[in-house]
Amino acid sequence: FREELNSLIQEQMTKGNNSSNLWALRQIAEFMASQGAPSALPISPSNLMMVTPINDLQAMEPGGLVKGERLMRCKLASVYRLLDLYGWAHLSGTFLTLRVSKEQDHFLIIPEGLSYSEVTASSLVKVNVLGEVVERGSTALQVDAAGFHLHSALYSARPDVRCALHLHTPATAAVSAMKCGLLPISHEALLVGGVAYVDYNGAMDEEEDRVELQKSLGPTCKVLVLRNHGIVALGESVEEAFYRIYHAHAACEIQVAALCSAGGEQNLILLDRDKQRPHQVGSVGWAGSTFGPLHKSRVGEHEFEALMRTLDNLGYRTGYAYRHPVLLERAKVRSEVEIPATCTAFSFEAEGTPRPGPRPHAHKQQQEKTRWLNTPNTYLRVSHDQTSAAQPRTTWLKAEEVKPSSGTAIKIENPNQFVPLFTNPKEVLETRNKIREQNRQDVKWAGPQSQVLASVITDKSRSPV
Repeated sequence: FREELNSLIQEQMTKGNNSSNLWALRQIAEFMASQGAPSALPISPSNLMMVTPINDLQAMEPGGLVKGERLMRCKLASVYRLLDLYGWAHLSGTFLTLRVSKEQDHFLIIPEGLSYSEVTASSLVKVNVLGEVVERGSTALQVDAAGFHLHSALYSARPDVRCALHLHTPATAAVSAMKCGLLPISHEALLVGGVAYVDYNGAMDEEEDRVELQKSLGPTCKVLVLRNHGIVALGESVEEAFYRIYHAHAACEIQVAALCSAGGEQNLILLDRDKQRPHQVGSVGWAGSTFGPLHKSRVGEHEFEALMRTLDNLGYRTGYAYRHPVLLERAKVRSEVEIPATCTAFSFEAEGTPRPGPRPHAHKQQQEKTRWLNTPNTYLRVSHDQTSAAQPRTTWLKAEEVKPSSGTAIKIENPNQFVPLFTNPKEVLETRNKIREQNRQDVKWAGPQSQVLASVITDKSRSPV
């Protein structure tokens, strides 16, 4: 509903409609974006005025967005904001990209000169695999085509990858400069999984460099260490890529701290990957216990939704579509749904007195009674005299089956049929007109009006019989 409302607002804005009704619809859409995540923490109004909202796609043309691109833009912009909050942002040289369409090989990237704290969904630029701009976005900034060559080579080598996150923080750069690489000395290092290494000279223009990258990466590796530069995390979704980069960065920080404290690699205890197998939520395609309910879940999805709720609570308005609500939706009591309020009664009871349970088959009897009362047939109550019984027997019959007990219907053929005999019609007409004239002038009240003379002819010019 929120996406349809946004598309309706954009359509009206393109037509030049700036009425107050359109402004009210925009306020509703922004309220739904901020309240999309059910959470217990209120959103501070002061925070809403201090941060730039992530979801600002009201100003973009709806025709320029492919299916699902709106949500992808919000996700990637949210990751930029998360990296800024974690302190992993850089002025240049690092990019977070997302594949929008596999058919056309279009990607989203941050424009050159825009800081991570300024990234919004509409400011992202859409480029093709060569780095040429397809959709400029809401800014007038250019794209660093040379910096996109690394991501272009990664997407070309791995068609299954949808998102690539590149970092070279001090911890990741330090580990990439070590000959030993990323050591399995922590739980986070095991969660990262297999790691590939490649010599990176700052560019991927030559074909030999692309071939070497493809050989080093392989078909399944999701973390790539660029020697003396940093790390790149890959994922089939934004959630998985952030899951990988988060644990890889934590593993690098642990390794740097451990080497500084232990005095060398020889003093560290290495974990066996075959024996130590950490559980990744959603890594097997299904989350949940063996005997519990199975819910399809992707790697890192629950953690990413928790971070999106945090941003929404801070007023960032991520525009993220939540798949796993936080608050439990309690089922309504059956009596509150199926039994109307008129069928219930209130009574005062002493404290501590146990309330009696519902009578068996009470709901079924109520349904039968309601069905019988709502039947289109009309029933009449008829009493039958019985000689043997002390009281008469009462039955219900349809209206058309009931025979009249006494009297005969009289057909009215003449308007003066019920006028007393030997009455002059002229006198009757004059009396009636006199009473009506008195009623008009409010001179005399004739008491309860009778309908006996209502059908008498009112023509004054008619001669008496």
